[in-house]
Amino acid sequence: MAKIDKLNDFIVEEKIIWQDKKRILGMPITFTKYSFSENRLFVEKGFFRVVKEELLMYRILDVRLKKTFWQRVFHVGTIELSTADKSTPIINLENISNPDRTRDALSAIAEKERDEKRVLGKEMFGTANDGAVAHDSFID
Repeated sequence: MAKIDKLNDFIVEEKIIWQDKKRILGMPITFTKYSFSENRLFVEKGFFRVVKEELLMYRILDVRLKKTFWQRVFHVGTIELSTADKSTPIINLENISNPDRTRDALSAIAEKERDEKRVLGKEMFGTANDGAVAHDSFID
């Protein structure tokens, strides 16, 4: 599946390299869809009122994986992304399958995008949350 954007009469095709849905009891029966390409992360939520969000991958500051006991039972997990985006400083990819591999892929792509754009994560910390740190500690 590919997302197609039309920009000034040019068609730019982005290949989706990962997609999943939020799961309940390990089954993808919700109306929340997650996907990402090499440049952007997409989140689509809703049935009657659909909200679509997009995040440039280089704006990801931190990737955190959380698994509760029940998530481990159903082989899912939640990835929490701290971003340098004012509208969505925290994005949660909830109850997705293969969360370990997805976290590794997101980290690698975000790092690659920052290297290509020559942006350091520490340069964006001042833009995220108006300078506040997203997490006070690593332990909940």
